Amino acid sequence: MAEIDRLSAEVVDAALRIHRDLGPGLLESVYETVLAASLERAGWKADRQKPVAITFEGLHFPAAFRADLIVDDRLVVEIKSVEQLTRVHGKQLLTYLRLLNQPVGLLLNFGGETMKSGIRRVVNGYEPAAGRSASPRLRVKNDYGD
Repeated sequence: MAEIDRLSAEVVDAALRIHRDLGPGLLESVYETVLAASLERAGWKADRQKPVAITFEGLHFPAAFRADLIVDDRLVVEIKSVEQLTRVHGKQLLTYLRLLNQPVGLLLNFGGETMKSGIRRVVNGYEPAAGRSASPRLRVKNDYGD
């Protein structure tokens, strides 16, 4: 799982650069496009608006929702451009992680004055290797009650 921590750190670094250079106030789609291109340039696979199928009570729903970004087929990135993140944003990402059976996701809000205050790491049952922890900039209190 150390690889997911490294990948998360690279996504956060790219988001910080993008926010610093472009600033807040653009549409989510702009940040998504630029972040995906930045990650691809760095050698990562970045799927934008990836359709996700779900099954509920025996019914199959193709393309039930679209994930903003899925990086390297394992890191779900939900992008927002709002004044302030709320609990529902974190719960949305946690639901995506559960439906995609993925351990870690990043919630990135480009709408705030600083990018640092708009980064949330959401975990779906992920435990880092014993004696190791994520980079300090990725250690975000999970204030979503889950």
